[in-house]
Amino acid sequence: MNTIYTWYIHNSTLLLKSPEDSVILPSARDIYNAFYKDILTFNSIEADINPGIAFPGLVFSKIPLDLKLIIDFDSDQNSFHIRTYIKAFDRDTSIELYPEDFHIADHIIINHTWYPFVPGRIEEIKTILNSVGLDKAGLISLQQYLRLREIANDNHVINDLTEGVSIASPLPMDTHTSISLFTGTLYPYQYNGFRWLKMISNFDAGCILADEMGLGKTIQVVALMAWQFDATKLPSLIIAPSTLLENWRRELHRFAPELTVLVHQGPERYGLPSHVRNFNIVVTSYDVAVRDLSLIKMLNWNILVTDEAQAIKNPSAKRTLAVKEIPHRMAIAVTGTPLENHLTDLWSIMDFVFPGLLGTLSEFNQKYTDDTQSAVLIERQISPIMLRRRVQEVAKDLPERIDIPQPLIMDNFSAMEYETIRQDCLGEKGDGSLFASLTKLRMYCTHSLLLENNNREILSSIKYQRLTEILEEIFASGDKVLIFTSYQKMTDIMLSDISERFGVHCDWIDGRVPTSDRQLKIDFLSEYDGPAVLILNPRAAGTGLNITAANHVVHYNLEWNPALEDQASARAYRRGQTRPVTIHRMFYINTVEEVINKRVEQKRALAEIAISGTDGAIDNYQDIIAALQMSPISGGNKDD
Repeated sequence: MNTIYTWYIHNSTLLLKSPEDSVILPSARDIYNAFYKDILTFNSIEADINPGIAFPGLVFSKIPLDLKLIIDFDSDQNSFHIRTYIKAFDRDTSIELYPEDFHIADHIIINHTWYPFVPGRIEEIKTILNSVGLDKAGLISLQQYLRLREIANDNHVINDLTEGVSIASPLPMDTHTSISLFTGTLYPYQYNGFRWLKMISNFDAGCILADEMGLGKTIQVVALMAWQFDATKLPSLIIAPSTLLENWRRELHRFAPELTVLVHQGPERYGLPSHVRNFNIVVTSYDVAVRDLSLIKMLNWNILVTDEAQAIKNPSAKRTLAVKEIPHRMAIAVTGTPLENHLTDLWSIMDFVFPGLLGTLSEFNQKYTDDTQSAVLIERQISPIMLRRRVQEVAKDLPERIDIPQPLIMDNFSAMEYETIRQDCLGEKGDGSLFASLTKLRMYCTHSLLLENNNREILSSIKYQRLTEILEEIFASGDKVLIFTSYQKMTDIMLSDISERFGVHCDWIDGRVPTSDRQLKIDFLSEYDGPAVLILNPRAAGTGLNITAANHVVHYNLEWNPALEDQASARAYRRGQTRPVTIHRMFYINTVEEVINKRVEQKRALAEIAISGTDGAIDNYQDIIAALQMSPISGGNKDD
């Protein structure tokens, strides 16, 4: 004789229970047949009565609910999560289901109505969850999220609510929360960027910080490193072009002064991991990272940052392969130009920050070609881990003028040459000779090619190298730039090299250009459709010209007179300019240029409108002496 089971409801599921409290889960088809066809025996199980009689207030629907696996963001002031959940749909019903509601059963009771699920849908969802290492819906890792997004491309069962939404967007703005060991003040969008980096860090994952130039990528990374070191006490490594090492050192000192920083560069760098391990942050160049790879690999780094990460765009380059061997917990690629020429550029950078996301290089090349359709597909995959804000998108959070100092360190050969010139200058007598000596040092800092009997390559100059890096990002955005330099020979060098190197419109205005022709050059620049550069002498073209077509300014060599520099900047930063203007000021530390920079900063701090230039004014004398004592070899005053 068969055991008679009775109907009962538990967790929104209709079940059968024996007198001995043995529980049976009938299928949706069994329940449907029991109610509509009065078939009470199935799989050797016999129900006592029709379920409609057992629960007279329960409505039994013939229309099955469709189920979707939902991907969504979930955040509050203190945390950020990515989660999945199940949602049920029919013509009149849409409800989120909890894991216990669908973990086993293929039906559900909602608001006194029993619904079957679309046949096979539960199994499909379980298969999808299992494929990414989940046994039920709920909070998921960033890796699982990216995998589910990839599956969602070809699967109608997944409903991705994050599609088209930046992963940083759900983070609530809060500029008042302090960041441990960080002393700076972030704009709201920068704080949001820090929280996005923090979220990626909490997932032990990697990312690309691809904000446009001038939005403060460096300070966002410094904030993360400060917070992370306070939390973990583990060291982090920054790899950057040699032109940016001093800038990183200064920014870390300025915004995270409690962190100890080692610039691992030059012939006197440490050779033992025990020495390097004593520092909280290590900054080094790509070339040194390749040469000292065995040393660097001996340490386990918390955060590994590659600045100007387009440097590792070539998958087979030595520096690319070396960087990818360095052990780390989190990788950040910092670049305003993540894609320069080919989609493989992006693959190489992604392979560093998130290995495997885009497959192997061979798989990538088979799947994607250098066309718009492929770019759209790739963008969808990588957008969750690439933060890209444009200036016009966050301009409301920015000052109208963005000043970016570019402190630089001379290479060893140039430092030796500079020192030889400086020593010769110290033997000169009389004010006139001192001014001439100072000019000679300034010319050498501009480029060694400005001095006679010099045959060095144009990129032998660290400053010119950095200029090309800045221009590359400016031109990638389709923008125009004004470059100010005091020397005609430097203008000629730039005219020839920039036009050939970048293939952009390149023009100039200095004392050789008749006044009547200058506005014609500006008009052409303004009407020109595409990236372009105008090279100007600050004395010949620093006043009276309106060049608002350009929204970038580079002061390639600094002027003693800040009013002269400000007047030059005002060619682009003036009424009629509709975009924030980014102004780069380039100077070598421990040289005459650092003395000029300090003088200009001091004068600006005193809010003086005009000061004397280097034309014999008595208040310049101490600056001249200081400049002649400054040496790039000793790292300061050579003759104290």
